[in-house]
Amino acid sequence: MPKRISTSTPKGLPTREQILDFIATSDVPAGKREIARAFGLTAQDKILLKALLKDMADEGLIDSAPGRAFHKMGGVPKVTVLRIMDVDDGGNIWAVPERWDSEAPAPKLRVRDRKNGALGVGDRILARTEEAGQGWIALPMKVLPRGEDLVLGVLRQEPGGMWLQGVEKKERSEFLVSDAGGAQAGDLVLAERAGRPPRVTVRVTQVLGDPFAPRSFSLIAIHKLGIPDVFSSETLDEAVHVAAQPLGDDREDLRHLPIVAIDPADARDHDDAVWAMPDDDPANDGGWKAIVAIADVSFYVRPGSSLDREARRRGNSVYFPDRVVPMLPESLSAEMCSLKEGVDRAALVCHLRIAKNGTLLSWRFTRAVVRLAANLAYEDAQAMVDAHQVGGGAVPVSDGVSAALPHPNPSPEGEGLERGSGASPEGQGLDPILAALLPLWDCWRALNKAREARAPLDLDLPERRVMLDEMGRILSVAPRERLDAHKLIEDYMIAANVAAAKALEAKKAPVMYRVHEQPGREKIVALKDYLKTFGIEFALGQVIQPRTFNQILAKLVDDDMRPQIMEQVLRTQTQAYYSPANMGHFGLALGSYGHFTSPIRRYADLLVHRSLVAAYKLGPGGLTDGETAGMERIGQSISQFERRAMEAERDTIDRYVAAFLSEKVGEVLETRITGVTNFGFFATVEGIGGDGLMPVRDIGGEYFRFDEAARTLTGDQTGTVYASGQKLPLRLAEANPVTGALRFEMVEGRSAAPVRDDRGKPSGKPAGRVLKRRGRPANIRHQGKKR
Repeated sequence: MPKRISTSTPKGLPTREQILDFIATSDVPAGKREIARAFGLTAQDKILLKALLKDMADEGLIDSAPGRAFHKMGGVPKVTVLRIMDVDDGGNIWAVPERWDSEAPAPKLRVRDRKNGALGVGDRILARTEEAGQGWIALPMKVLPRGEDLVLGVLRQEPGGMWLQGVEKKERSEFLVSDAGGAQAGDLVLAERAGRPPRVTVRVTQVLGDPFAPRSFSLIAIHKLGIPDVFSSETLDEAVHVAAQPLGDDREDLRHLPIVAIDPADARDHDDAVWAMPDDDPANDGGWKAIVAIADVSFYVRPGSSLDREARRRGNSVYFPDRVVPMLPESLSAEMCSLKEGVDRAALVCHLRIAKNGTLLSWRFTRAVVRLAANLAYEDAQAMVDAHQVGGGAVPVSDGVSAALPHPNPSPEGEGLERGSGASPEGQGLDPILAALLPLWDCWRALNKAREARAPLDLDLPERRVMLDEMGRILSVAPRERLDAHKLIEDYMIAANVAAAKALEAKKAPVMYRVHEQPGREKIVALKDYLKTFGIEFALGQVIQPRTFNQILAKLVDDDMRPQIMEQVLRTQTQAYYSPANMGHFGLALGSYGHFTSPIRRYADLLVHRSLVAAYKLGPGGLTDGETAGMERIGQSISQFERRAMEAERDTIDRYVAAFLSEKVGEVLETRITGVTNFGFFATVEGIGGDGLMPVRDIGGEYFRFDEAARTLTGDQTGTVYASGQKLPLRLAEANPVTGALRFEMVEGRSAAPVRDDRGKPSGKPAGRVLKRRGRPANIRHQGKKR
């Protein structure tokens, strides 16, 4: 019960000061009822109290929280919902109010977590709050579901009111909108659930715009998964400040070397660059010297800084076709920490000595200053090398790369490529950039030998690339071509990552390992059962290595079987994660592996950089004792953030694919079955992607039996079999860009799949009926509105 106030104040309303004192000292949330009861007000006084409280709110003395409890303006309600925003190196948990309407910055509350380690960044709690000295503390009452009360969806107008349809593929529920908040039918909105079943409504809290507008699809994923995409002014100001600091005089000067960066043509940042030359040491006859230069992010982003806290909160950058949500502000990620042609940049450099068979002989790490000779797209680098190998003719280069560079990177001493490079472009008559690329390719062939001897997991699963025009409209969706240039950079990065892990192990320093454990027995048994349906034997008693799976794929004769078996092998693998405990990397067939090469976009790499700086005494910005103690906790959180980013990127690609295919609704497309269930099968459009359902009820006019072990649907009357991996034409009935979902129909007048006899051979029997519904789902309408 709230305590009663003993006061000599005459009967009537309490003063403003008395109300403020009561709100501050009350043991329970202080609403109008509690204030009236505490001061013994009459029914008539309560009417006057309501007006007084409104005046106090207008004067900026008090504010109201959900539930109509009052608190001092700029303060925090006694009981409120908080969101965990940081766990510092000392294990202190910090939270902010989930709702904060004041113009003043939201206060940070220190959470007293009785269940040590139970709360993490992003968790939501209902908590009691107390003012303590100059700050606030929060006492958790219960943990709330993460974002479960928020729904992302599209509004539609019906005669009985406005309704919201969620953006989830599996979301079948619709919600009556109790408060549209100014949003209109067709808008993409974020809404808050209210009420209890069966009467659940939603209140629009944020209008995100037209779901079909260019660049909206990534916005859906950002809001759906709660990805932080706005930097605070403090973090932005700090980034500008640290970017202006000098590089320092104690760096190794590598500006004379023709170091090059090879990246995707649409790369937003450039954090790695490479160089190689034959080793002139007789002890390494036929071997190589190589450099992997990585942006020295730890020099700019120091432990405990605002930049560091924000980077840890994000965990990694998230890449969409239409935007990037960076881990660091662009003044660092796209500028000072991005290795660019012709400008001096700070780098943490891995020096490698590589034997002629590709094994790593030695490594060392230094802080250096580099000046890249070129930033090349994979396609351009590959084209230059291929043209030289074919006939040594003219070197094709895209408009983005200058083919006439007489001397990349003249050194401060006035020397050009010759200094320490082992190659003279003038003497060989080569383009200077090509002269830098050829030794890289030759050294990579040695690294590739070591890779083949190691036999890592070799799954050639194509990556989809969405091409947009300058307005953000879709030009094409197609598999990304895999070139030797991609493999080259990958192998140099793997070599540097291995060297970083081993260098830290030699110093007994902390390592944030990239761990990929071997598959568990349950998944291996499931794979054995799956392979048996294809007539492929798989012995359970053997020692499972990556080459075990490679050998299965190498034996496949039928190319149509390869994609689905490859996908099943991928599903058999465990999910990689970050941890200070080394469990090896099964997929790469490596005993020690840490991520070192992408500190602009991965927090794990930044930790490895800091550990190297501290272990080898390379200057400021090293790993702190607090970070060392919290490595396990940090590894868990950044692993979660990585999975969040992967889901966001995958969902956004699906939405772009659905938008691209929405122009082809009603057309017959070549598809491949990717999965079979008891309610139908899923198919993907060949060469484009996407994943759509063909419901079993719409396949044909007969009963289909589902074989769980074989993952097939078989028609009782015709014997028609639908199996994973099967190619067949289907009509696209629906493509929903907001959810990314596709739906197919059978092709009219013919069987959509061959009918097989008991031996699996085609028999030519017809089957199937056609579902006539097609087009965009009824609840999704494009409404172009002037804003």
